Amino acid sequence: MCTSVNKPVPKPPAATRRTESIGVTFATRLPAFGFLLFAVHLLTGCHIAPRYVRPPLETPAAYKELDASHAVTSATWRRADPKDDSIRGRWWLAFRDSELNALEDQVDISNQNIAAASANFLAARAMVREARSQYFPSVAGSPSILNARPSPGQFGGLQSSSGHTFSVNSFTNYGLPFEASWEPDLWSHVRLAVRTNYLAAQVSAADLENVRLSVHAELATYYYELRGQDTLQQVLDSTVANYREAFDLARAQYKAGIANDETVASAKTQLQAAEAQATNVGILRAQYEHAVALLVGRSPSAFSIAPKQFNENPPQIPVGIPSELLERRPDIAAAERTVAQANAQIGEAKTAFFPNLLLSATGGLGNTSVADWLTWPGRFWSVGPALTETMFDAGLRRATVQQYQASYSQAVANYRQTVLTAFQQVEDNLVALRLLRQDIEQQEAAANSAERYLQAATARYQGGLDPYLNVLTAQRQLLNTRQTLVAFRVQQMVADVQLIEALGGGWDISQMPSLGQLP
Repeated sequence: MCTSVNKPVPKPPAATRRTESIGVTFATRLPAFGFLLFAVHLLTGCHIAPRYVRPPLETPAAYKELDASHAVTSATWRRADPKDDSIRGRWWLAFRDSELNALEDQVDISNQNIAAASANFLAARAMVREARSQYFPSVAGSPSILNARPSPGQFGGLQSSSGHTFSVNSFTNYGLPFEASWEPDLWSHVRLAVRTNYLAAQVSAADLENVRLSVHAELATYYYELRGQDTLQQVLDSTVANYREAFDLARAQYKAGIANDETVASAKTQLQAAEAQATNVGILRAQYEHAVALLVGRSPSAFSIAPKQFNENPPQIPVGIPSELLERRPDIAAAERTVAQANAQIGEAKTAFFPNLLLSATGGLGNTSVADWLTWPGRFWSVGPALTETMFDAGLRRATVQQYQASYSQAVANYRQTVLTAFQQVEDNLVALRLLRQDIEQQEAAANSAERYLQAATARYQGGLDPYLNVLTAQRQLLNTRQTLVAFRVQQMVADVQLIEALGGGWDISQMPSLGQLP
């Protein structure tokens, strides 16, 4: 049942003169018309949309990877307590890389995906204003000058009082009409439309932030992948130099009669294989550079990043508790606002079951003489309400309501799935960082062991104790351990970026625009 605060009916102004209107005075219509407007005001307080409640979710008290058994072994992350330690908006500053910072600063300015999402948000804001305009009446004027000559036989012929048909000359009609119409917000149809568009604008705003977060994270990922290729290039270039020295030594020993041809061939094969690997690194390096150029809105043909040694600065990331994730991820916020929008659309569909009232008025000046066009006797007007109600639609309205109810259920399922995916992404990256830290420590030890093995094998070969095959084996092991170590370090930096992205990148729901911020 609709409820509203009772207000006294305003007393209509007294009619002091009669106005011609098909034999009924306009003054006698005012009390009834005022009562109609008051009734409309009461009806506009009705709100028939289902009451919206955020879908309930089960959230764990803490992340599994942050329990006591795991947290002791990891120094990569910490709990976000106090709040001053939480992730900031420009989260990439935590990596302490000036070149990365400069690239990230270009993203919001030049990235075309962000520009498209921003334009979509502006369009959604405009739709809120479009919906709000329905609260007010529309007024239109259509001045006209019409010259016409009717046929004597038109409308059954024009006749004089004696019954004889006579001809009519052409005439010109000068009109200055104005039309006003207003559809009162019965059953809160307009209010629900405004709310639906407002929620859609919030979804668009959250989508914009999600695109911005994804692009920034993608740029950081490509940047560290590129730096990983730079480091791998240095490892391979150093290896090629060492292999070339070994090959030159084997060839000199062969010429001196100390080594055999097999030793020279083996050294040359290893050198050529390493050279091929060093050349192949350039492919991925160039592709990552092109990807970075695209993200900062530059043409790959006019963009380059100078090679630089990989700078490993994994930040400490404040993780927080799972319940905070619901307010820190823009994709979760977008999914939840989509649920609220679907709920409002159910109410919009239900308003079709109730009648619509249209209040319209027309008035203006008109005459066939220019001199008398703007005089008071040339006035005309009409005013009155019109009520429309659909009597039969073969179940269309009911089916429409059922459609939006199903859309609401779908939005709830998508929202819950988005939350579950968010928890999964956080846990995935937490466990990746925990194990990668151990991997790096173990791989560094393996690389040191491989280097000592190569030194020992080289010394024994030069002393004539072991064949050159042992040296080749030691060289391959050292190269493999160094390549794996570079890969683990790149994975660690990428996992840091992905964890920050999974945690929302410093965004929170307080940055969602409210209705008052959507002019």
